[in-house]
Amino acid sequence: MDSLLHTPEGVRDIYNEECSKKNALSAKLDRILKLYGYKDIQTPTFEFFDIFNRERGSVPSRNMYKFIDRDGSTLVLRPDITPSIARAVAKYFKEETIPLRFSYCGNTFINNSSLQGKMKETTQLGAELIGDRDIEGDAEVVALAIHLLLESGLTDFQLDIGHVGLFKALVAEAGMDEETVSQLRVLIESKNYFGVEALVEKLTLSDETAKLLLKLPELFGSGDIIAEARSMTCNAEALKALDEIEKLCQLIAEYGFEKYITIDLGMLTEYDYYTGMIFRGYTYGTGDAVVKGGRYDHLIGQFGKDAASVGFAVVLDELMLALSRQKIDIPTNEEATMVLYEPEYRSTAIRIANALRNINQAVSMMKKETDRSLNDYKAYSRRYHIAHILYVDQDKELTKIDISDDSVRKMPVSEF
Repeated sequence: MDSLLHTPEGVRDIYNEECSKKNALSAKLDRILKLYGYKDIQTPTFEFFDIFNRERGSVPSRNMYKFIDRDGSTLVLRPDITPSIARAVAKYFKEETIPLRFSYCGNTFINNSSLQGKMKETTQLGAELIGDRDIEGDAEVVALAIHLLLESGLTDFQLDIGHVGLFKALVAEAGMDEETVSQLRVLIESKNYFGVEALVEKLTLSDETAKLLLKLPELFGSGDIIAEARSMTCNAEALKALDEIEKLCQLIAEYGFEKYITIDLGMLTEYDYYTGMIFRGYTYGTGDAVVKGGRYDHLIGQFGKDAASVGFAVVLDELMLALSRQKIDIPTNEEATMVLYEPEYRSTAIRIANALRNINQAVSMMKKETDRSLNDYKAYSRRYHIAHILYVDQDKELTKIDISDDSVRKMPVSEF
């Protein structure tokens, strides 16, 4: 029986104050999304496996939770929300040619290795700008991500910005096979300089391409590295990617957020559907990114609608962890009151509770048990963050107890 009380590895229960703070944070960030014109969208928690298959460039199949329905179809718990939104947009907005803005909040499920110590269920809140091909769209999305992190209470964070087009241009020029590209991507992403050097030495590459690939893990920092990278290649697609990053940084400065961005030309991603700018946001208190996103110009086209798009997701669980470790409070605006009453004064207690709820005050009613003292209920209130007790023990008078300082005030019932 004890085993039934535990959750599977990689998932956990959230309750009381933590749950209230998570909901409050989500609502706070959602307000900012609405200020930027993003409309709500919800997609199913599980989808057909093909929505996330290898050709879509999503999570590897081995990391998905798969199951079979009664018709024999293979379904998966969504490991990523973007492909689901891409499917929905292609289905319901196929004829729309003007950009669409959608926002969402939902859970994703990735069956990663237990050795990684990561949660297998996480909550993501994000935005997708659909049908926008311009660099201004990239800038809006990056600026929005920064605005959300600031709204959460963070002040010390950084968004690393890269461009998958640079890496793709170099490996295409080199004519590498898929397995080699995959190995090189992992080595560059992990900043494994010696590993990159060992692999590049085995390949037949031009001096120019080899030199830039070897340099990629080190190209991290200010705008000066764009000029450095530009001086090392004549590849037209690589130069185009560098020009886009430079322009993007200029636009972010127009939003007033330039101090929050850093360029990382060695940044890559496990999601193959990204085609251009990519970014991740980091802060101290958590080892993983609190926000991640980028441009994906061909994903929606796989579902039948040509729509270049860009988006991101804030990982709420990582953001909550960072805020907690940085001692940044998340206001919940939940000043609850307990209406405690003797059994014979139930009707009076109901009237008081209704009056408080009518003015949007949170109220829990509690019948006083004969074997419990007033101090028991005060201790309970402290455990569950109840601010006040209204003790109904006679028709004409109430006792109001402020839990924070134990102060007591008598009040007439007629006030309600």
